Amino acid sequence: MARRPRLLPAVGTARNLVTAALEGILAEPAPRRGPGAPGEEATGPAPVRDLPLVLVACSGGPDSLALAAVAAHLAHIGRCRVGAVVVDHGLQPDSAATAEQAAAAARCLGLDPVEVHRVTVDGGRTGPEAAARSVRYAALDAAAARLGAAAVLLGHTLDDQAEQVLLGLARGSGTRSLAGMPARRGLYLRPLLELRRADTEAICAFYGLDPWHDPTNLDPAFARSRVRGEVLPFLEDRLGPGIAQALARTARILGQDADHLEQLSAEAYAALRIPGDDGAVLLPEDGLRGLPAALRQRVLALAALELGAFQPSFERLRAAEALLERQGSAGPVQLGGKVSVHRQVRGRAVLRGQASYGNLVLTSNGSNDGPGVMHSRREPQE
Repeated sequence: MARRPRLLPAVGTARNLVTAALEGILAEPAPRRGPGAPGEEATGPAPVRDLPLVLVACSGGPDSLALAAVAAHLAHIGRCRVGAVVVDHGLQPDSAATAEQAAAAARCLGLDPVEVHRVTVDGGRTGPEAAARSVRYAALDAAAARLGAAAVLLGHTLDDQAEQVLLGLARGSGTRSLAGMPARRGLYLRPLLELRRADTEAICAFYGLDPWHDPTNLDPAFARSRVRGEVLPFLEDRLGPGIAQALARTARILGQDADHLEQLSAEAYAALRIPGDDGAVLLPEDGLRGLPAALRQRVLALAALELGAFQPSFERLRAAEALLERQGSAGPVQLGGKVSVHRQVRGRAVLRGQASYGNLVLTSNGSNDGPGVMHSRREPQE
């Protein structure tokens, strides 16, 4: 009898990480037993159709293909069903063939169902990377909802997390951005954030898989490619090994801090928020002044986001905060996405029949022409 190959340590680690990430979703292992007493039926694992479905977002690259192979193990031992969704962005001439190869590899691993979704990427104002990400998640959302998936697994690794932190630092971002990618967000799970990219390549080799290598990963036109190919290796060379692990650890710490700050901010916003006329949101100035700056800026951002703004920049939030000093202009300050904020002046009510002085007023969609001037109806969007 041929000896089974010894299990690669990275494979065992990855299996444990995926199993831990899916805790609460996986079916309990049910060992097979023989027939019971006369008249009783034999018992065994739950029928396959009753097992929860887990989808792998698979591009055919080393990370997602390794994740598919490891997740397939859970299907083989009867803990869940595992399928795959391949999103073809159509950004490269051979993208359709690459997507079909990824789907074929997933089927060979035993994944079922396996679907290929072709999407159209329109860069618009956000750029091709952000636009591709947006349509990719839309396709994954739709597939998960239609198939009734309990979770969608993403193949991001520790190296991806380190790159994300460096990109956030370069942008001068806040805590949430520096926290990198969360291990869990809704249906989406990233179980391999503790593994290096070299580990996923070794896993592919162990399973005899031939992953696709995205040529854009080496294209210096993209900031992430420059971080991957130049910045991280330079830091490792000059500061010593372990930089990627340190950056990922920083992300994990900041993620906990960001979660706590966001919870406190949501509670403060709920306590301060006053609905105004014509869809405006009022925030009492005294209440805002009483908050620490970290919470005050987040509360202002929450109000802007509720009205449809993009995430306001730090500079825009500081300009909104300056209104509380009651020096100079009463606004408005533009927060992005057609949302503005101004300080309410005396004699200009924004709550019909009630005094409203002493509030910051946030409005959207051009429904305000300046401090204290409120329309009786919303202006149409452009």
